[in-house]
Amino acid sequence: MARLPRLTLPGYPHHVIQRGNNRQAIFASTADYQVLLDLLRDNAQKFSVAIHAYVLMSNHFHLLATPTTDDGLPLMMQAVGRSYVRSFNNAQGRTGTLWEGRYRSTLIQSERYLLACMAYIDLNPVRAGLVGQAADYPWSSHGHYIGRRVDKLVTPHPLFWELGNTPFAREAAYAELVHAGITLAQQTALTRSALSGWALGEPDFVADLQKRTARRVSPALAGRPVSIAPSAAKK
Repeated sequence: MARLPRLTLPGYPHHVIQRGNNRQAIFASTADYQVLLDLLRDNAQKFSVAIHAYVLMSNHFHLLATPTTDDGLPLMMQAVGRSYVRSFNNAQGRTGTLWEGRYRSTLIQSERYLLACMAYIDLNPVRAGLVGQAADYPWSSHGHYIGRRVDKLVTPHPLFWELGNTPFAREAAYAELVHAGITLAQQTALTRSALSGWALGEPDFVADLQKRTARRVSPALAGRPVSIAPSAAKK
C-alpha cells in the first residue's frame, strides 16, 4: 500500500516528531542543541511557520507549529534537516544519514488538544527521567512560558494568551497546567496521531478537515470508503 502524503494544512497547529536513525543520538555537544535551535528560528521565519512549543531530546525532537502556507512546514523541516545533518557530520567527522526517514506529523484540534500538546512536549524530559520537573530542562520552550527566559523561537498561540490577563497570570496558569500533567489517554492519543499521521480532534473537527483536503485525515472504516468533497478533490 502506497504511503500517504503528510497531512499539512495552513492555519492549523501541527505536532511534529523527528527521530534519529535507529534511535541514535542527534546531539553530541551543547553547541549542537544551539545549532538546531538557530536553524529552527531562522527557517521558521523564512517559511512563515509559527513555532508554539518545542523540546530537543537526545535522539529526537518535538515541535508544535502552525504554518501559514501549504508548503511552509515541509520546506522548513527539509531546510533544517539538511543543514543540521551537514553541520553535525562536519563536527563529528562522519558521513551518512542522521534522521530516521522523514519526520512524522499531524494536525491537532486547537481547542481540544493544543495546551495538552504543549504540556506533553514540556513533560518529555520528565517522562524520560532526565529531570524532576519540566522547568529544570534547558532545551525546551517551557522556560519561556513560565517567565524564566525570552525565547525568540517561540510564538505563543492565542489560546496561551487566554490563560490570564497579565504575563504573571499566564505564566502561573501555564506552570500549574504542566505541573498537573496530562492523562495517559491524552499522551497516547498525541503520540499515536503524530506517528500515524491521522488528524487528532473531535468527530466534527475531523469531518470539517476532510472537506478541505483530498488526503484522508482518518482511518477508513472497514467496508466504507471515505467520501471526498468534489471541491477538495480538485485542489
